[in-house]
Amino acid sequence: MDLALSDEHAALRREARDWVDEVVVPRAIEYDRSEKFPTEALEGLRKLGFLGMTIPEEYGGGGADPLSYVLVIEELGRGDANVRSIVSVHLGLVAGAIARWGTEAQRRKWLPAMASGDILGCFCLTEPDHGSDPANLEATAVSDGDRWRLSGRKIFITNGDIAGVALVMARTGGPGARGVSAFLVPTDSAGFTARPIKGKLGLRSCDTAEITLDDVIVSNDALLGSPGDGIKVALSALDDGRISLAASCTGLAQAALDAMTTYARSREQFGRPIAGFQLVQELIADTAVEVEAARLLTWRAADLKARGESYTVAASMAKYYASEASVRASNAAVQVHGGYGYVDDFVVGKLLRDARVTTLYEGTSQVQKLLIGRAVTGVSAFV
Repeated sequence: MDLALSDEHAALRREARDWVDEVVVPRAIEYDRSEKFPTEALEGLRKLGFLGMTIPEEYGGGGADPLSYVLVIEELGRGDANVRSIVSVHLGLVAGAIARWGTEAQRRKWLPAMASGDILGCFCLTEPDHGSDPANLEATAVSDGDRWRLSGRKIFITNGDIAGVALVMARTGGPGARGVSAFLVPTDSAGFTARPIKGKLGLRSCDTAEITLDDVIVSNDALLGSPGDGIKVALSALDDGRISLAASCTGLAQAALDAMTTYARSREQFGRPIAGFQLVQELIADTAVEVEAARLLTWRAADLKARGESYTVAASMAKYYASEASVRASNAAVQVHGGYGYVDDFVVGKLLRDARVTTLYEGTSQVQKLLIGRAVTGVSAFV
């Protein structure tokens, strides 16, 4: 199925789709097996301008609207969630936060190099003991006259080993959210160490790292926003990140639907294609509906953002539904493939493993339910 798009949006999606099918898809299974980072794809993202597409034009970016962004992210997610993750974190979490919260000097310093892809961004919020509870994070930033000293650990950081700038949330004050501030930290700073994390269930070729901050010194102009704004910076970034993740999950679910449909048409049992069996069609039909629903929820969130309206709840709804739908879709694809779905000659096993983490990061499904429930009832279930 296809939804109506402007000629410009349709052309952009075709460009992304053609490149993904030519460059990304053929290497996805191989790189998953070897846990090899998709270097060729990263270079392609640079050449196509996708690494700067939403950065304002005055800073060298493409100034793309939110729908353009989700169309590209969906195609990247359809091809390989590992490639998508590079862009989502770089643009959705880091560059977007700099554009929204940064001073003019900070924007001029970082955004042009991020727009070209010469510098990538990583988002350092999660800690070994603090995932869904970021207001109580333990990393610290201590003022030392005209500079800050940062210490602590961050975990599961996408782009952590390849980024040039890290958006780091650290405690500068008392307990709770108001004591957290945000900093733009060059990753070549003394004391900044990234250790790659291998052996993951999914996203095996994604650059994921544990970050150690050992008395990292940054100047006062590294502070993003005002002291105590760290959680506000993080949450606003996560609103954009959740739209991006919803688009990616929609693309992954679409890939699962395409794979199971193609296989069901060609695989014969009892003298006919299994696509003709009612219960196989049920799996395919349920997935087709969920893909369209996820896409519409994602587009709704993008539309609200484009119109300058609040999109926090819409982003949570889209992220929650699309991530869970991607797990169901890829699981159904494995089922349709039968035993062949359990070996990596077919992509569906990879899709299932890549989908699983999407219900965990950028706010678990349970956290999304609490956010949505609070918005609907007006009563918070958070402690």
